[in-house]
Amino acid sequence: MADNLDQKCINTIRFLSVDMVQKADSGHPGMPLGAAAMAYVLWTKFMKYHPANPDWADRDRFVLSAGHGSALLYSLLHLTGYDVTLDDIKQFRQWGSKTPGHPERGHTPGVEVTTGPLGQGLSNAVGLAMAEAQLAARYNRDGHKIVDHHTYVIASDGDLMEGVASEAASLAGHLQLGKLIALYDDNYVTLAAGTDITFTEDRAARFKSYGWHVQTVADGNDVAAIDAAMKKAKRQTRKPSLILVRTHIGYGSPEQDSYKAHGSPLGEKDVAATKRNLGWPEQPPFLVPEAALNHFREAQERGKRAESAWKRRWNKYAKEHADLAAELDRSLHGQLPQGWDADIPEFPADAKGIATRVAGGKVLSSIAPKLPALSGGSADLDPSTHTAVKGLGVFSPGNEPDEQGVEPDEKWSYAGRNLHFGVREHAMGAIANGMAAHGGFIPYTATFLIFSDYMRPPMRLAALSKLHVVNVFTHDSIALGEDGPTHQPVEQLAGLRSVPNMIVIRPGDANETACAWRVAIETRGQPVVLALSRQNVPTLDRTQFASAEGLRRGAYVLKDAEGGEPQLILIGTGAEVGLCVQAAEKLNAQGVRTRVVSMPSFELFEAQDPSYRDSVLPPAVHARLAVEAGCRQGWERWVGDRGGGIGVNKFGASAPGGELLKHYGFTVENVVEKAKALLNAS
Repeated sequence: MADNLDQKCINTIRFLSVDMVQKADSGHPGMPLGAAAMAYVLWTKFMKYHPANPDWADRDRFVLSAGHGSALLYSLLHLTGYDVTLDDIKQFRQWGSKTPGHPERGHTPGVEVTTGPLGQGLSNAVGLAMAEAQLAARYNRDGHKIVDHHTYVIASDGDLMEGVASEAASLAGHLQLGKLIALYDDNYVTLAAGTDITFTEDRAARFKSYGWHVQTVADGNDVAAIDAAMKKAKRQTRKPSLILVRTHIGYGSPEQDSYKAHGSPLGEKDVAATKRNLGWPEQPPFLVPEAALNHFREAQERGKRAESAWKRRWNKYAKEHADLAAELDRSLHGQLPQGWDADIPEFPADAKGIATRVAGGKVLSSIAPKLPALSGGSADLDPSTHTAVKGLGVFSPGNEPDEQGVEPDEKWSYAGRNLHFGVREHAMGAIANGMAAHGGFIPYTATFLIFSDYMRPPMRLAALSKLHVVNVFTHDSIALGEDGPTHQPVEQLAGLRSVPNMIVIRPGDANETACAWRVAIETRGQPVVLALSRQNVPTLDRTQFASAEGLRRGAYVLKDAEGGEPQLILIGTGAEVGLCVQAAEKLNAQGVRTRVVSMPSFELFEAQDPSYRDSVLPPAVHARLAVEAGCRQGWERWVGDRGGGIGVNKFGASAPGGELLKHYGFTVENVVEKAKALLNAS
């Protein structure tokens, strides 16, 4: 059990958290009261971190997957000496404070990932652990262990219930991520009731079946037992660890073991009762005993020593392995190596063309060997998404399968940069976020555009967290064909474009795809979506059309009107750009001065100054027709109140892709007809 100093420190965490929630009149006091002891053991006896340098590369990573318990994390950050003051604590959940309702990466020093949507944090942690394993395997050398840290998680019942956590935990067990350790706040209570009404499975057996090392601590206040379990977990180098810690939500309060302790302040009367029950002074609030603070602040000196020792190792490593050290340092600082894009192909004009997914694969394969930070894969769709890169190995514990078809040069080890996620789109997105948050990576994911729906929660969090992740989505329209409406995206582009701080790019041909990949790699502080076609699209002759570099500005004049100022503007994206080109040829031949605009990215275009936007879409030209094989929502801004569109505002059907496009109006004849009608109406 805890000694007097331990108990004082644990209660300091508890009551800083309780007072935080009470002052804000908002928050979740139950989890900090119950989980304080395990958090104390982890942060004072096991974790390696330096509060004065929260971004030290070889720190251990901590994820509060149960993000609703943010008061617990803010208490720990303040007590151990991060730049989170007592005034910040007192401004919990207030406008402009460093202590928002749920932890936000980049907002509060020491917060590694944004959590709150349950299951995401545990899944991010798998990505953090994968990042550590890959960097260690690629850069450590005999006598030089410069990448050597753990990822720790505190997770809740709700985290384990969410499907994304199951996906990620299954993959973590398969990958034998021994430096991933999760403490499960096993309190038998959720927001609405006890777990007995919804969650009675054997969680320990479930995680054992995933390949995890599993332990149980019967008393969540038993510091010695938690300490012993943590030591055993750290000795498990070939299995991730789950420690089920039996806790009591709202420990010591009148609401102990009740769902009522989960998400509401205790109230002044019950705060006072809780403090009396646990032997804590009722006044003043936000009490931090000097002995407790001094003990917590020992983390500063420990961290300083640990980072200094690491720097000495780094300097020795840099002398003996200068090239590797320079490469790793660039990756950790988000810098691109010189010549990273030197081998990107320039695609010759071709009326038949190639699918932009195929072009994307060629571009990716030209970039990846020169860009060590680039690592990723697909949800079991590499042959369709063209996102596996030969020669870069497969991320794996090293147990290469004996199956036929494995490329002889594809080594299976943690150094491998091709990631196989299995059919786990949701976890794939969350894991990629973890890798991006770790540092040293530009992670990419790949699946069909229709399955972006499975990835929306982590993609939204990537945008919120300013994480640089590249999401490749192929099979981007009803032209997918015979698989039918279940697999044909209609509303997905509009939905993705609605996410703040996300760039969506739908390139129109192979050379726009090459430029799109350049933009995706060069972008910082936000996720990028590449929407690519299954079907072939013409590769435009850039001696006759504007340079594909126009993609960088989101929209550009691909081909201007013949014989004067345009009367009509056709705006296309993706595979429909070629259709607009063909229609414009007919219209110009008929004396209708028609401009073709390629608009691969709303977001990039919106970021341009108004004068450029007006030069592409002159306000005086009201006859504008948008052509895109997807939902028309969002196009209103660009076509104006007198413009129109050809889109897909109903589900697709099962038929060959070419036939579907005809039935849905994506023909030269229909574009010409609709364009003339607009012109006449204006």
